[in-house]
Amino acid sequence: MPLSVLDLAPITEDGDARAALHNTVDLARHVEDLGYHRYWVAEHHNMPGIASAATAVLVGQIAAATERIRVGSGGVMLPNHTPLVVAEQFGTLEALHPGRIDLGLGRAPGTDPRTAHAVRGGRMVSPEEFPQQLSELVSYFDRDGDRAVNAVTAEGNAPPVWLLGSSDFSARLAGRLGLPFSFAHHFSPKNTVPALRAYRDAFQPSSVLDAPYVLLGVSVICADTDERARTLAVPGLLAQLSLRRGRPIPLPSPRTAARVDLTEQERAYVDKRLEKSIAGSPDTVRARLQDLLSETGADELMVTTMVYDHEDRRHSYDLLAKLAR
Repeated sequence: MPLSVLDLAPITEDGDARAALHNTVDLARHVEDLGYHRYWVAEHHNMPGIASAATAVLVGQIAAATERIRVGSGGVMLPNHTPLVVAEQFGTLEALHPGRIDLGLGRAPGTDPRTAHAVRGGRMVSPEEFPQQLSELVSYFDRDGDRAVNAVTAEGNAPPVWLLGSSDFSARLAGRLGLPFSFAHHFSPKNTVPALRAYRDAFQPSSVLDAPYVLLGVSVICADTDERARTLAVPGLLAQLSLRRGRPIPLPSPRTAARVDLTEQERAYVDKRLEKSIAGSPDTVRARLQDLLSETGADELMVTTMVYDHEDRRHSYDLLAKLAR
Protein backbone atom coordinates (compact mmCIF):
# COMPACT_ATOMS: atom_id res chain seq x y z
CA MET A 1 0.00 0.00 0.00
CA PRO A 2 1.71 3.23 -1.13
CA LEU A 3 1.68 6.01 1.47
CA SER A 4 1.64 9.66 0.46
CA VAL A 5 1.37 13.08 2.12
CA LEU A 6 -1.12 15.92 1.80
CA ASP A 7 0.25 19.12 3.31
CA LEU A 8 -1.52 22.42 3.95
CA ALA A 9 1.63 24.11 5.32
CA PRO A 10 0.04 24.83 8.72
CA ILE A 11 0.73 28.22 10.31
CA THR A 12 0.80 28.03 14.11
CA GLU A 13 -0.40 30.65 16.56
CA ASP A 14 3.16 31.78 17.32
CA GLY A 15 4.54 31.19 13.82
CA ASP A 16 4.21 32.75 10.39
CA ALA A 17 3.95 31.77 6.74
CA ARG A 18 7.73 31.79 6.29
CA ALA A 19 8.23 29.21 9.03
CA ALA A 20 5.33 27.12 7.73
CA LEU A 21 6.74 27.00 4.21
CA HIS A 22 10.22 26.06 5.40
CA ASN A 23 8.65 23.31 7.52
CA THR A 24 6.84 22.02 4.44
CA VAL A 25 10.08 21.72 2.48
CA ASP A 26 11.75 20.03 5.45
CA LEU A 27 8.89 17.56 5.81
CA ALA A 28 8.98 16.75 2.09
CA ARG A 29 12.67 15.87 2.32
CA HIS A 30 12.01 13.84 5.47
CA VAL A 31 9.17 11.72 4.06
CA GLU A 32 11.10 11.16 0.83
CA ASP A 33 13.83 9.54 2.92
CA LEU A 34 11.13 7.45 4.63
CA GLY A 35 9.90 6.12 1.28
CA TYR A 36 6.61 7.98 0.88
CA HIS A 37 5.30 7.91 -2.67
CA ARG A 38 4.02 11.44 -3.38
CA TYR A 39 3.72 14.83 -1.68
CA TRP A 40 0.81 17.10 -2.52
CA VAL A 41 -0.08 20.61 -1.34
CA ALA A 42 -3.57 22.09 -1.30
CA GLU A 43 -4.87 25.44 -2.54
CA HIS A 44 -6.59 27.49 0.16
CA HIS A 45 -6.91 31.27 0.33
CA ASN A 46 -7.39 33.80 3.13
CA MET A 47 -6.81 31.16 5.80
CA PRO A 48 -4.62 32.42 8.67
CA GLY A 49 -3.62 28.84 9.49
CA ILE A 50 -2.67 27.69 5.96
CA ALA A 51 0.32 28.82 3.85
CA SER A 52 -0.19 26.78 0.67
CA ALA A 53 -2.17 29.35 -1.35
CA ALA A 54 0.42 29.71 -4.14
CA THR A 55 0.21 26.03 -4.96
CA ALA A 56 2.22 25.88 -8.19
CA VAL A 57 5.04 27.92 -6.65
CA LEU A 58 5.19 25.62 -3.65
CA VAL A 59 5.12 22.50 -5.84
CA GLY A 60 8.13 23.82 -7.73
CA GLN A 61 10.05 24.56 -4.53
CA ILE A 62 9.36 21.11 -3.09
CA ALA A 63 10.31 19.37 -6.32
CA ALA A 64 13.58 21.33 -6.46
CA ALA A 65 14.38 20.42 -2.85
CA THR A 66 13.77 16.68 -3.33
CA GLU A 67 15.00 14.04 -5.75
CA ARG A 68 12.58 11.12 -6.15
CA ILE A 69 9.21 11.70 -4.51
CA ARG A 70 6.32 12.72 -6.78
CA VAL A 71 5.12 16.26 -6.08
CA GLY A 72 1.81 17.80 -6.98
CA SER A 73 -1.37 19.65 -6.17
CA GLY A 74 -4.09 18.27 -3.98
CA GLY A 75 -5.37 20.26 -5.55
CA VAL A 76 -5.50 23.26 -7.81
CA MET A 77 -9.04 24.65 -7.62
CA LEU A 78 -9.67 24.99 -11.33
CA PRO A 79 -12.57 27.51 -11.20
CA ASN A 80 -10.13 29.95 -9.58
CA HIS A 81 -7.88 29.96 -12.66
CA THR A 82 -7.94 29.97 -16.43
CA PRO A 83 -7.11 26.55 -17.90
CA LEU A 84 -4.38 28.14 -20.04
CA VAL A 85 -2.45 29.42 -17.01
CA VAL A 86 -2.72 26.11 -15.13
CA ALA A 87 -1.47 24.26 -18.23
CA GLU A 88 1.47 26.66 -18.55
CA GLN A 89 2.35 26.34 -14.86
CA PHE A 90 2.22 22.56 -14.65
CA GLY A 91 3.71 22.05 -18.08
CA THR A 92 6.65 24.13 -16.88
CA LEU A 93 6.90 22.07 -13.69
CA GLU A 94 6.82 18.81 -15.65
CA ALA A 95 9.49 20.09 -18.04
CA LEU A 96 11.75 21.00 -15.11
CA HIS A 97 11.04 17.81 -13.12
CA PRO A 98 10.04 15.19 -15.71
CA GLY A 99 8.11 12.21 -14.42
CA ARG A 100 7.64 13.64 -10.91
CA ILE A 101 4.72 16.09 -11.15
CA ASP A 102 1.02 15.39 -10.48
CA LEU A 103 -1.80 17.77 -11.39
CA GLY A 104 -4.69 17.23 -8.99
CA LEU A 105 -7.76 19.32 -9.79
CA GLY A 106 -10.76 20.30 -7.72
CA ARG A 107 -13.86 22.35 -8.46
CA ALA A 108 -14.41 24.01 -5.06
CA PRO A 109 -13.19 27.58 -4.41
CA GLY A 110 -10.95 26.62 -1.50
CA THR A 111 -12.15 29.66 0.41
CA ASP A 112 -15.15 31.83 1.23
CA PRO A 113 -17.23 33.50 -1.52
CA ARG A 114 -15.79 36.99 -0.98
CA THR A 115 -12.22 35.74 -1.23
CA ALA A 116 -13.09 33.59 -4.24
CA HIS A 117 -14.35 36.74 -5.96
CA ALA A 118 -11.03 38.47 -5.21
CA VAL A 119 -8.99 35.46 -6.38
CA ARG A 120 -10.87 35.31 -9.67
CA GLY A 121 -10.81 39.05 -10.25
CA GLY A 122 -14.57 39.15 -10.45
CA ARG A 123 -14.61 36.36 -13.05
CA MET A 124 -17.08 34.01 -11.41
CA VAL A 125 -17.10 30.47 -12.78
CA SER A 126 -19.74 27.97 -11.75
CA PRO A 127 -18.56 24.57 -10.45
CA GLU A 128 -20.85 23.05 -13.11
CA GLU A 129 -18.44 24.42 -15.74
CA PHE A 130 -15.66 22.21 -14.37
CA PRO A 131 -15.91 19.52 -17.11
CA GLN A 132 -15.53 22.14 -19.85
CA GLN A 133 -12.61 23.77 -18.04
CA LEU A 134 -10.98 20.37 -17.60
CA SER A 135 -11.34 19.54 -21.29
CA GLU A 136 -9.79 22.87 -22.28
CA LEU A 137 -6.93 22.42 -19.82
CA VAL A 138 -6.04 18.94 -21.02
CA SER A 139 -6.15 20.04 -24.65
CA TYR A 140 -3.30 22.51 -24.09
CA PHE A 141 -0.82 19.69 -23.45
CA ASP A 142 -0.99 18.83 -27.18
CA ARG A 143 -0.04 21.16 -30.00
CA ASP A 144 -2.95 22.32 -32.15
CA GLY A 145 -1.85 24.25 -35.23
CA ASP A 146 -5.40 25.41 -35.89
CA ARG A 147 -5.78 26.95 -32.45
CA ALA A 148 -5.01 30.65 -32.09
CA VAL A 149 -3.81 30.30 -28.50
CA ASN A 150 -1.44 27.59 -27.27
CA ALA A 151 0.29 26.87 -23.98
CA VAL A 152 3.82 26.54 -25.30
CA THR A 153 5.43 25.22 -22.12
CA ALA A 154 2.66 22.63 -21.72
CA GLU A 155 3.07 21.00 -25.13
CA GLY A 156 4.61 17.57 -24.69
CA ASN A 157 4.91 18.12 -20.93
CA ALA A 158 1.67 16.65 -19.62
CA PRO A 159 1.72 15.54 -15.97
CA PRO A 160 -0.79 12.90 -14.82
CA VAL A 161 -4.17 14.52 -14.18
CA TRP A 162 -6.15 13.53 -11.09
CA LEU A 163 -9.65 14.57 -10.13
CA LEU A 164 -10.32 15.39 -6.50
CA GLY A 165 -13.63 15.39 -4.73
CA SER A 166 -15.68 15.19 -1.56
CA SER A 167 -18.93 14.14 -3.28
CA ASP A 168 -19.91 12.02 -6.26
CA PHE A 169 -19.72 14.76 -8.96
CA SER A 170 -16.00 14.49 -9.65
CA ALA A 171 -16.15 10.78 -8.83
CA ARG A 172 -18.48 10.10 -11.75
CA LEU A 173 -16.55 12.44 -14.05
CA ALA A 174 -13.23 10.78 -13.19
CA GLY A 175 -14.80 7.39 -13.88
CA ARG A 176 -16.22 8.40 -17.26
CA LEU A 177 -12.86 9.87 -18.30
CA GLY A 178 -10.82 6.94 -16.98
CA LEU A 179 -8.79 9.16 -14.65
CA PRO A 180 -7.43 8.41 -11.17
CA PHE A 181 -9.60 9.75 -8.37
CA SER A 182 -8.65 11.18 -4.98
CA PHE A 183 -11.38 11.40 -2.36
CA ALA A 184 -11.18 13.70 0.69
CA HIS A 185 -12.23 11.21 3.34
CA HIS A 186 -10.74 13.47 6.02
CA PHE A 187 -13.14 16.20 4.94
CA SER A 188 -16.26 14.23 4.04
CA PRO A 189 -16.21 10.74 5.61
CA LYS A 190 -19.96 10.16 5.22
CA ASN A 191 -19.66 10.48 1.44
CA THR A 192 -16.63 8.23 1.03
CA VAL A 193 -18.20 4.87 0.27
CA PRO A 194 -21.00 6.23 -2.00
CA ALA A 195 -18.52 8.37 -3.97
CA LEU A 196 -16.06 5.53 -4.48
CA ARG A 197 -18.91 3.27 -5.58
CA ALA A 198 -20.01 5.94 -8.07
CA TYR A 199 -16.44 6.24 -9.40
CA ARG A 200 -16.01 2.52 -9.88
CA ASP A 201 -19.46 2.08 -11.42
CA ALA A 202 -18.82 4.89 -13.91
CA PHE A 203 -15.26 3.88 -14.75
CA GLN A 204 -14.35 3.41 -18.40
CA PRO A 205 -10.82 2.25 -19.34
CA SER A 206 -8.72 4.93 -21.00
CA SER A 207 -5.22 5.55 -22.28
CA VAL A 208 -4.44 6.56 -18.70
CA LEU A 209 -5.89 3.66 -16.70
CA ASP A 210 -7.15 0.15 -17.40
CA ALA A 211 -8.89 -0.05 -14.02
CA PRO A 212 -10.07 2.41 -11.33
CA TYR A 213 -7.43 3.86 -9.02
CA VAL A 214 -8.44 5.40 -5.70
CA LEU A 215 -6.21 7.61 -3.59
CA LEU A 216 -7.86 8.22 -0.22
CA GLY A 217 -7.10 11.41 1.73
CA VAL A 218 -7.18 10.67 5.44
CA SER A 219 -6.25 12.56 8.59
CA VAL A 220 -3.85 10.59 10.80
CA ILE A 221 -2.00 11.53 13.97
CA CYS A 222 0.30 8.80 15.23
CA ALA A 223 2.12 9.20 18.54
CA ASP A 224 3.76 6.93 21.08
CA THR A 225 0.53 6.60 23.09
CA ASP A 226 -3.19 7.05 22.49
CA GLU A 227 -3.30 9.81 25.09
CA ARG A 228 -0.49 11.78 23.46
CA ALA A 229 -2.11 11.48 20.02
CA ARG A 230 -5.45 12.75 21.32
CA THR A 231 -3.70 15.72 22.94
CA LEU A 232 -2.02 16.54 19.62
CA ALA A 233 -5.33 16.18 17.74
CA VAL A 234 -7.40 18.67 19.78
CA PRO A 235 -5.80 21.90 18.44
CA GLY A 236 -6.60 20.93 14.86
CA LEU A 237 -10.20 20.19 15.81
CA LEU A 238 -10.49 23.59 17.48
CA ALA A 239 -9.17 25.21 14.31
CA GLN A 240 -11.87 23.34 12.35
CA LEU A 241 -14.46 24.53 14.83
CA SER A 242 -13.36 28.14 14.36
CA LEU A 243 -13.55 27.71 10.59
CA ARG A 244 -17.12 26.41 10.91
CA ARG A 245 -17.95 29.56 12.89
CA GLY A 246 -16.59 31.66 10.02
CA ARG A 247 -13.57 32.82 12.05
CA PRO A 248 -10.54 30.83 10.86
CA ILE A 249 -7.49 30.95 13.14
CA PRO A 250 -3.85 29.82 13.10
CA LEU A 251 -3.26 26.36 14.51
CA PRO A 252 -3.30 26.69 18.33
CA SER A 253 -0.88 24.95 20.65
CA PRO A 254 -2.03 22.08 22.90
CA ARG A 255 -1.56 24.42 25.86
CA THR A 256 -3.83 27.04 24.33
CA ALA A 257 -6.34 24.37 23.35
CA ALA A 258 -6.50 23.11 26.92
CA ARG A 259 -7.51 26.59 28.13
CA VAL A 260 -10.35 27.10 25.62
CA ASP A 261 -13.82 27.18 27.15
CA LEU A 262 -16.23 25.30 24.93
CA THR A 263 -19.99 25.24 25.02
CA GLU A 264 -21.67 21.90 25.55
CA GLN A 265 -22.45 21.70 21.84
CA GLU A 266 -18.86 22.56 20.88
CA ARG A 267 -17.46 20.01 23.31
CA ALA A 268 -19.75 17.37 21.80
CA TYR A 269 -18.46 18.26 18.33
CA VAL A 270 -14.81 17.90 19.40
CA ASP A 271 -15.47 14.65 21.27
CA LYS A 272 -17.33 13.18 18.30
CA ARG A 273 -14.56 14.11 15.89
CA LEU A 274 -11.96 12.67 18.27
CA GLU A 275 -13.89 9.44 18.46
CA LYS A 276 -13.98 9.13 14.68
CA SER A 277 -10.48 10.42 14.00
CA ILE A 278 -7.50 8.19 13.32
CA ALA A 279 -5.34 9.40 16.19
CA GLY A 280 -3.50 7.07 18.50
CA SER A 281 -0.57 4.81 19.12
CA PRO A 282 0.86 2.74 16.25
CA ASP A 283 -1.32 -0.24 17.20
CA THR A 284 -4.45 1.92 17.30
CA VAL A 285 -3.66 3.62 14.01
CA ARG A 286 -2.88 0.30 12.32
CA ALA A 287 -6.23 -1.15 13.34
CA ARG A 288 -8.19 1.96 12.25
CA LEU A 289 -6.43 2.10 8.88
CA GLN A 290 -6.98 -1.60 8.26
CA ASP A 291 -10.70 -1.11 8.89
CA LEU A 292 -10.76 1.88 6.53
CA LEU A 293 -8.95 -0.01 3.77
CA SER A 294 -11.30 -2.96 4.15
CA GLU A 295 -14.29 -0.63 3.85
CA THR A 296 -13.05 1.41 0.88
CA GLY A 297 -10.65 -0.81 -1.08
CA ALA A 298 -8.39 2.21 -1.61
CA ASP A 299 -5.25 1.71 -3.70
CA GLU A 300 -3.22 4.39 -1.93
CA LEU A 301 -3.46 6.45 1.26
CA MET A 302 -2.64 10.16 1.33
CA VAL A 303 -2.14 11.25 4.91
CA THR A 304 -2.56 14.74 6.27
CA THR A 305 -1.28 15.45 9.78
CA MET A 306 -2.18 18.82 11.29
CA VAL A 307 -0.35 19.16 14.59
CA TYR A 308 1.17 22.19 16.29
CA ASP A 309 4.80 21.13 16.69
CA HIS A 310 6.79 20.33 13.57
CA GLU A 311 8.78 17.61 15.33
CA ASP A 312 5.55 15.91 16.40
CA ARG A 313 4.46 15.97 12.77
CA ARG A 314 7.73 14.43 11.59
CA HIS A 315 7.46 11.78 14.32
CA SER A 316 3.91 10.89 13.28
CA TYR A 317 5.08 10.21 9.73
CA ASP A 318 8.04 8.23 11.11
CA LEU A 319 5.72 5.92 13.04
CA LEU A 320 3.34 5.56 10.12
CA ALA A 321 6.17 4.60 7.76
CA LYS A 322 7.20 1.83 10.15
CA LEU A 323 3.64 0.47 10.11
CA ALA A 324 3.77 0.19 6.34
CA ARG A 325 6.94 -1.90 6.27
